[in-house]
Amino acid sequence: MSTNNQSLLDNAGILNLEDASIVMVSTEWNHAVTNELVAGCERTLKENKVTKLCKVVVPGAFELPFAVKQYWESTKGTGKQPSAIIAFGCVIRGGTPHFEYVCQAVTEGILQLNLQLPIPVIFGVLTVDNQEQADERIGGIHGHKGEEAALTALKMVSFLRNLSKKG
Repeated sequence: MSTNNQSLLDNAGILNLEDASIVMVSTEWNHAVTNELVAGCERTLKENKVTKLCKVVVPGAFELPFAVKQYWESTKGTGKQPSAIIAFGCVIRGGTPHFEYVCQAVTEGILQLNLQLPIPVIFGVLTVDNQEQADERIGGIHGHKGEEAALTALKMVSFLRNLSKKG
């Protein structure tokens, strides 16, 4: 884990989660960035002994909420529902005239899923102006957002497990 992330997020509050199941839904679009987000996430999950990982790839960021919802629905009643789902993507403004629209739609879609589903849905979507800003968030001066998303998922799974013990 990068030292920038270690100072921001540590493993405090993470229970023994070897049995946790984490799904990573990522985009093909801006794949160099999203692949590194997924790789960082996977490294951090493995460091925390989480081995039940599933990767799903969709074309673009706009499709992330749909894919998360469909994945959840497809596992209902199977006993194979994930402990958390992390959505990874990267929307680079560049010359894209619909940047704000895509960013808002993806953000609101994942927020709604986070409120509707009984598991955490973690927002791992970078919304940046250029490639340099994306690079700064996959191991550069702003840490590694894939690693941070993994830690967030683990902390939320731990939170839910603690709640269920109290109830």
